[in-house]
Amino acid sequence: MKKPIVAILYDFDSTLAISDMQNFSFIPAIGMTPGEFWGLTTEFSNTSGVERTLSYLYMMVKVAKEKGLKMTPEWLNTMGKNIEFFPGVLAWFKRINDFGTEHGVKVEHYLVSSGNKEIIDGCAIAKEFKVVYGCEYLFDPTTHEPIWPKLVINFTQKTQYFFRISKGVYDVTDDVGVNEKRPDRRVPYSNIIYIGDGMTDIPSMIIAKNNGGKSIAVYPKGQEDKVQGLYDDGRVNYVCQADYREGKELERVLQLIIQGVAINESLGQRENHDKPID
Repeated sequence: MKKPIVAILYDFDSTLAISDMQNFSFIPAIGMTPGEFWGLTTEFSNTSGVERTLSYLYMMVKVAKEKGLKMTPEWLNTMGKNIEFFPGVLAWFKRINDFGTEHGVKVEHYLVSSGNKEIIDGCAIAKEFKVVYGCEYLFDPTTHEPIWPKLVINFTQKTQYFFRISKGVYDVTDDVGVNEKRPDRRVPYSNIIYIGDGMTDIPSMIIAKNNGGKSIAVYPKGQEDKVQGLYDDGRVNYVCQADYREGKELERVLQLIIQGVAINESLGQRENHDKPID
């Protein structure tokens, strides 16, 4: 008998990492401050009408070229090495996996980010995820520099990955599979948890919560007011400090959810076994 699966979907910036991933190495490498780079991106978006996620991808390429930097995949990977994470993140995944195993549940971790996948791939926790979804560039095979966006994930587009992960349709080019009706899903909606930090995660939080899964809004220490409104408005199930250390509130909430899945799945199995054979 296969173990039931719990799928945890994470945002990255200000959810696992303490701020935007570009702030740690990329922006210093181009000789700017975060305020300058993101201000430039916002100004470009406002004046050009380019969608904000596409705007930052464009500005990364533009500014890197102006500074004489060759923005190859390998170089972007190195930009992930100095990312700082909230307390306990590095040890979090194994501990949650082990807790799931103890309760007869397989835990899988997925990343769904509007940030750069190339940067994420170079960070300390990239290996912890079954699949990483993020914005990607298409690189010229000769120069190895970006020539076009390969994949863009803005805030509302994140919601499709809830369904992809539920159905086990991981290939982003598979538009047929993700839209097919599949009564037997690899991960039931009720076994999906979404963890994010705020307004940009609202569509995904609502999709998870309204389909029987769980959504959790996390916040930096002392800044609960940033997400309290999400709970008050019924958009999330829980609000927790972004502290991933052992015994902290976030871990306790995850453990309760996993235990709930284990109980529900065992009851479902028992009901199936108790049914008369036709």
